[in-house]
Amino acid sequence: METPPPESKAARHGPLAGVRVLDLSAYIAGPYACSLLADQGADVIKVEPPDGDNLRQYPSTLPSESRAFLGVNRSKRGIVLDLKRADDHAALLKLVRDADVLVHNFRPGVPERLGIGHEQLNPINPRLVYCAITGYGDSGPLKDKAGYDQVLQTMTGMCTLQGKRGGPPEIIYGSVVDYYAAALLAAGVSSALYERERSGLGQFVGVSLLRSALTMQSARMIWAEGESLDIGRDMRSGGVTGIHPTREGWIYISANTPRFWKALCAKTGLDALAAEPRYDSVRKRAQHFAEILPQLHAALAARSALEWEERFGDEVPCAAARRIEDMFNHPQVQAQGIIDTFEHPVVGRYRGVAQSIRFGRTPGPAPFAAPVLGQDTAAVIAAVETGAPIAPRPRGRDKG
Repeated sequence: METPPPESKAARHGPLAGVRVLDLSAYIAGPYACSLLADQGADVIKVEPPDGDNLRQYPSTLPSESRAFLGVNRSKRGIVLDLKRADDHAALLKLVRDADVLVHNFRPGVPERLGIGHEQLNPINPRLVYCAITGYGDSGPLKDKAGYDQVLQTMTGMCTLQGKRGGPPEIIYGSVVDYYAAALLAAGVSSALYERERSGLGQFVGVSLLRSALTMQSARMIWAEGESLDIGRDMRSGGVTGIHPTREGWIYISANTPRFWKALCAKTGLDALAAEPRYDSVRKRAQHFAEILPQLHAALAARSALEWEERFGDEVPCAAARRIEDMFNHPQVQAQGIIDTFEHPVVGRYRGVAQSIRFGRTPGPAPFAAPVLGQDTAAVIAAVETGAPIAPRPRGRDKG
């Protein structure tokens, strides 16, 4: 067997080692996209206005910093620039000259007024991958509107389908549109950097919350020719598959296949249901759920959710409903190294998500805490003014 080449320092620092990202975005989608790039080794500089990213001001049970800000801004250096001031604007342009990626979430037209539009920066650095994340895109009647996760959820049908049939629409909490947009943007940046290796040129990369909300519903967004619009587009199986009460706690059960349905019946002592022809398909069980669920719930009342989870094992796909706090010490989470400990100048020590993607040969660097406002301004500006290389903030131990 051929001996693999020795691992380089760059490899240990991730597949995007050497890539510099200027993050001018705020809230969740843009900032988290840049954290995903930092996870892969990119050197990310977060550029905030004097008042800071608005996410810093969001309600939080942490007294000194927003929990949300910490969660979506890991592994970045932070500087403060007022782009309406000539000297700060000039400092940003100097950073742009050596940057690989710039990300912002200004509404269309605002970057041009600030002197940082794509066409304005392209002559300064033709290799720059310029990324704009907007609410609705850069054209069309809604292009000037600000976009927000739950507004786009409501607009695009997600809330209507999340609610019970005939009931009111329901919000899906957790900023799912923002986080999916972040993943799309990080993927788009990586593709643009790959293409740049061949062409030598950067390009514009655009992601919108509207595009994100519809892309993540692609299985619903099918309208066949001649098909009525008023049809069922929900992917929920109905009936047995779902969350059910137990003696203590709740458990999610999926029993769509014949094998899982039979296993569920056997494990709960409901063998007669498995033998009933009226229940021998997902569609039939959904039609007769009013007959099945009382018997299933009576059986599930014999044990707790955690006991049923253990009893079902791999034979019935399931999960006891847990709190998010339970995941910090979950053995599978621990085994995967998803959580790490961070040191923050104000908050102190905390635990949080460390890595989003696992790479075998280029595992990526150790993460570090989100910056306090302007934490690295002096060091970065001094380097820009002298022309010296901008030294990255120490990340601690290498992963892998």
